[in-house]
Amino acid sequence: MAGALLLRFAQSPEHAYSAPMNHPIPPEADYDDVATEAAPQLWRRWLKFLPILVIAMGLVLIVSTGLYRYLSIEMLEAKRQDLQAAVVAHPARSVLIYMVAYMVMVAFSVPGAMIMTMAGGFLFGPWLGSASAVAGMTAGALIMFWVARSALGEIIRKRAKTGGLIEKIQLGVKANAFTYLLVLRLIPAVPFWLCNIAAGFVPMPVRTYLAATVLGIIPSTVIYSSIGSGLGHVFDKGEKPNLGLLTDPQVFVPLIGLCLLSVIPLVLHALKARRRPAVIEAP
Repeated sequence: MAGALLLRFAQSPEHAYSAPMNHPIPPEADYDDVATEAAPQLWRRWLKFLPILVIAMGLVLIVSTGLYRYLSIEMLEAKRQDLQAAVVAHPARSVLIYMVAYMVMVAFSVPGAMIMTMAGGFLFGPWLGSASAVAGMTAGALIMFWVARSALGEIIRKRAKTGGLIEKIQLGVKANAFTYLLVLRLIPAVPFWLCNIAAGFVPMPVRTYLAATVLGIIPSTVIYSSIGSGLGHVFDKGEKPNLGLLTDPQVFVPLIGLCLLSVIPLVLHALKARRRPAVIEAP
């Protein structure tokens, strides 16, 4: 009787003996953990290529539809009444559409920023037009800044020439991010898109990039928006607007003055750097 009970106890599943295995099979949960950890890494890797896809699709849309052809003084004059009627009927919506359009134009590096800024002054007046243009340009520049830090930025960085313009801007921004970028924004001759990409290659805080961008683009934006606010009188007279106003000494000299004021922190920083070794070596 006792032997039968002992035999039944040994054969029960709870106390069954299993020989150790040389290569135990890991539980299924381990495979799930590995897959869970690998999924975010794979997702981040593909996410870096998302800006390239967005930029490519946007450029195809702009070129195929011919939207870039609308950025001209002639088109603005031809659509004058329709645009002004739309602004009167839907003022808030018109401002929003203008800012989004400007953002897209800057994000895809479509030429015509000067015409776009003048259109803002023509439709909304010099001050609201300037504010709307600055908002749209800043948003577009922020998108370009994000693109420069993606896989597309890595491709451009590898193909950039050593000692070229992009590398020089990188070195300057790395030395004093805010001041250097502010000076570049104040100079109309420096391409806007080039500053956006080069600044994205260096470890710069987003708030520094935004502050330098906003302060740097305000002067020229106000100038061209003011020109745009007077386009109605120019069109009525059958004349063409003076697009070369920035070369006028009355406008150009103050811009140079702003650039020189912006360079002062760089000069002070360089002077302090030169004096520092002499102070260290003194007994």
